[in-house]
Amino acid sequence: MTPAEAVLVGSLVAAAVVVGVRGRPARRRLATLTTRRRWRPNPIRVAAGLGGFAVALFVGGLPGLVVGALAAVAVERFLRRLEPAEVRARRLREVADLPLAADLMAAGLRAGAPVDRAAAAVAEAIGGPLGERLARVARSIRLGAEPAEAWSHIASVAGAGRMAHAAVRSSASGAALAGALTRLAGDLRADRAVASEAAARRAGVLIVLPLGLCFLPAFILAGLVPVLIAVLRDVL
Repeated sequence: MTPAEAVLVGSLVAAAVVVGVRGRPARRRLATLTTRRRWRPNPIRVAAGLGGFAVALFVGGLPGLVVGALAAVAVERFLRRLEPAEVRARRLREVADLPLAADLMAAGLRAGAPVDRAAAAVAEAIGGPLGERLARVARSIRLGAEPAEAWSHIASVAGAGRMAHAAVRSSASGAALAGALTRLAGDLRADRAVASEAAARRAGVLIVLPLGLCFLPAFILAGLVPVLIAVLRDVL
């Protein structure tokens, strides 16, 4: 028996003794440690490694290894900065539901409901990720949290910072919150219309690029190349 085989057999015997002495809890701990140490591939690192490997093969040699390593690092950083599809969908829905939530909050406050009940009713009505945030706001207010702390649950939503600021200012000064929420809803809808118009104009500009890339080679092949061939034939 070689020394390596002896060490392996000794380790197995020691593990069997530990399991036999400790009983079921030891086996559970051993299974837990085995599960925790199980390796799982990271999709981002795998994609970065494949990209770096492809670049290294394309360049070749020692420079290819250096460029491939740099490309792998760049690809990994780029992929980590990309927003996941679920996060993006959640963010877009929160932004889309915010004007309606502001209008419903204003209607509830005008009807005489307190802020926490109005926020809870709006959260139940609209649902979704913004509804979850408003539900947390309502629970925080009912539990006696400070207005700034309670409304901080929606501060990360684009455009909701103004709603939180208006609510905190209303709780401090006693100013009417319904009017501020109505104006906020109008401003958010106007901002969305401006953003949609800008996106449509930008799409029109971006469409010109592929059309130009397709039209320019066709123009050269159909218009300039026959003329050049005719000129060269006459000259030669």
